[in-house]
Amino acid sequence: MTDHTPDIDEAIGFTLPGRHARGRMVRVGSVLDTILSAHAYPPAIEALLAEALTLTALIGATLKDPSGQLTLQAQTQAGVVTLLVCDYRGGELRGYVQYDADRLAEAPADPTLFALFGEGYLAITFDLASSGERYQGIVPLDGETMAQAAESYFVQSEQIPTLIRIDTKRDTAGRHVAGGLFLQHLPEGEDGRERLHTRLDHPEWEHVAILGQTVAADELADLGLPFETLIWRLFNEEDEVRLLARTAITKGCRCDPAYIASVLAKFTPEDRREMADEAGMIQVDCKFCARAFPVPADA
Repeated sequence: MTDHTPDIDEAIGFTLPGRHARGRMVRVGSVLDTILSAHAYPPAIEALLAEALTLTALIGATLKDPSGQLTLQAQTQAGVVTLLVCDYRGGELRGYVQYDADRLAEAPADPTLFALFGEGYLAITFDLASSGERYQGIVPLDGETMAQAAESYFVQSEQIPTLIRIDTKRDTAGRHVAGGLFLQHLPEGEDGRERLHTRLDHPEWEHVAILGQTVAADELADLGLPFETLIWRLFNEEDEVRLLARTAITKGCRCDPAYIASVLAKFTPEDRREMADEAGMIQVDCKFCARAFPVPADA
């Protein structure tokens, strides 16, 4: 492996053939700034969404279907955060949070995941455009971080041992930088081996997990540390490490005036008039990009 220029707003995949494991690394910066600046969230909510967006990019980048979509949703009925939604499609990332400002004011300055959600749940949905298939798993929102909750999802919902590490921070100029590592044992069917949970021991995965756990949080978001260098630090003693294609990560939102007008056109003229305000405009709000799109009711 050779050094590469610093990586930002990109994901890279790799495999460890001898250990039957795969991995992803992601690092995001300006994409986070763009998404988060549209909402002016309080620090605790901003930090939560930054982690969730990084997690979504990590998992979404594993999709083999370029038109496939990964949606991550965390929700509760009586917590500070009532709904968190992020999704990834073709390298495009977006997300938003709905929260109770009064409850947040009563929470600690640095609230835990439980303090924000209480008894919540995590849903992860894979929509595969090429086949039309849709998979969804729902598990309790357990753990101290979104990364730990996602690990629980893969263990409980898919029975696939998984390691996820995420670090988010601001640089000296106040800009967001986040990095993440995703390691996973290859699931059943990819090479014909039996599932790990049917065995009493699985040294291959334990070895990979131990190596992955040695990564320091500040390494993940270090702009001066190229992906290849970090992967080499972790797995240089392996017989083979295969690097996969990189994926550019961008801020994506599928709302635009033409699309919104096409959706509203499916309603009857009477329905559109009922939706309109006194000026005859239908105000359509996009939660993801925090923009309003006024559309004439008679358009």
